[in-house]
Amino acid sequence: MSGLLARLRAAVQGLSPSEQRLVGAAVVIFVAAGLFYGVLRPVIGGIAANAGRLERAEASLAEVRVLRERYDDVHGRLSVVERRIQRGPKGEIFTTLEDLAKQSALKVDSMEPRTSPASEEYRETKVQVALRSVTLAQVVNYLHRIEAAEQVLSIKSLRIRTRPDKPDLLDVTFTVSSFEPVS
Repeated sequence: MSGLLARLRAAVQGLSPSEQRLVGAAVVIFVAAGLFYGVLRPVIGGIAANAGRLERAEASLAEVRVLRERYDDVHGRLSVVERRIQRGPKGEIFTTLEDLAKQSALKVDSMEPRTSPASEEYRETKVQVALRSVTLAQVVNYLHRIEAAEQVLSIKSLRIRTRPDKPDLLDVTFTVSSFEPVS
């Protein structure tokens, strides 16, 4: 290696001063280009890549926070419903629905039990209720009473049709679920 440096030094000393300056400038440009492409450019590329990853990570973190807020909200509402089910009065859903109908000044045309999937924690009882020739006010009053009942009742589906013979009256069919803890 020292022999190579000695030959380079001898070759440069044999050049004229203007040629020496030209070779020196070429060496400086070559070293600068080597530093730029070998060191600075990869460092700058790494910084840019890290900035992009940081932005994606911050966006992911924001999404996780939103999902956590939704989870906390749903979990809170679920806890309230579970407490209502545990502490709420137990009773026959058919009797409760009949009593609420009387309070709403209407007569239930029919109530039919529906099957529901089994759960390890709660027993769900579903009933399809049919009302014939009722006013909108009566339906709203009845549905409100069902939703506000102490027994945990939930309206699962609702179908409302106007009567062809009396357009101011409605035929209504809906499904109500009741939940009780499995003992």
